[in-house]
Amino acid sequence: MKINILAIESSCDETSAAVISDGKILNNIIATQSVHEKYGGVVPELASRAHQQHLIPVINEAILTSGIDKKELSAVAFTRGPGLMGSLMVGVSFAKSFAYALGIPLIDVNHMQAHILAHFIEDPKPNFPFICLTVSGGHTQLVLVKDYLDMSVIGETTDDAVGEAFDKTAKLLGLPYPGGPLIDRYAKEGDPSAFQFPISDIPGLNFSFSGIKTAVLYFLRDNLKNSPNFIEENLKDICASVQFTLIKMLMLKLKKAAKEYKINNIAIAGGVSANSGLRKELKDLASKHGWNVFIPKFEYCTDNAAMIAMAAHFKFLKGDFCGLDVTPEARMKF
Repeated sequence: MKINILAIESSCDETSAAVISDGKILNNIIATQSVHEKYGGVVPELASRAHQQHLIPVINEAILTSGIDKKELSAVAFTRGPGLMGSLMVGVSFAKSFAYALGIPLIDVNHMQAHILAHFIEDPKPNFPFICLTVSGGHTQLVLVKDYLDMSVIGETTDDAVGEAFDKTAKLLGLPYPGGPLIDRYAKEGDPSAFQFPISDIPGLNFSFSGIKTAVLYFLRDNLKNSPNFIEENLKDICASVQFTLIKMLMLKLKKAAKEYKINNIAIAGGVSANSGLRKELKDLASKHGWNVFIPKFEYCTDNAAMIAMAAHFKFLKGDFCGLDVTPEARMKF
């Protein structure tokens, strides 16, 4: 009998559902929330309301396009955390109700572990052990992955996440939300050596990105005093220089971790792994250091239910289910 799982992702501002059958992703339906653009960032209450509007149509489409009847489902999986509490509650509540109505098990999934397991959706798939640099708007982590469900954080940010540094820089430059992808776009045409920004290199494998955010703020303030059109005249070079600095900070720690743990299987995951500059730098380092590098397709980098489904598949095989008393955890750890 096939293992068919419906997976739900609602941790932030993407409402997504996917169906997986015996480890094969059948679809990955995503509804994006555009309501946050005019506010320059995600508004939690509006995100929760949008999830309530989108969830049932998205799940209905996922089930219909999978070719699997709801009565053939083996389990319902959902993102338990980390994420926005209100958004998580929408997904968790529906998952519990749906699983109870069908009389099938529930599977709670850690969002950050799911980002890493997105590497197992399609070939090529990394061999164990590997180190995964997980980068998103809310997290920056170095994770030692020994098995599908055996992971440990070996380094993380002590303040801002790298995605937050990208988005806050974009906001300072007057770019619309979400600004990270726009910085990437402008950086392709800019000179990464045009401006120098400080490299934060704290001890161990941890990261710190608050310093560069402050440095960009003062840099723009000082230059705008002398030239009111400074940003418009230098936008591409500023974006290229900031992106170069942020990527260099990430790669410093990644190289250190690979050397310290003697591992040459390297992966990246999370929304910022869609950044073209980061992808290129990682591939260049792979050639230089003899790394085997693994990067998910763009559609599996940002928040999506396919990665939740993949994680749920491995948890199902281990019989790792949760009860109806499960609650979301906004700051869920590994």
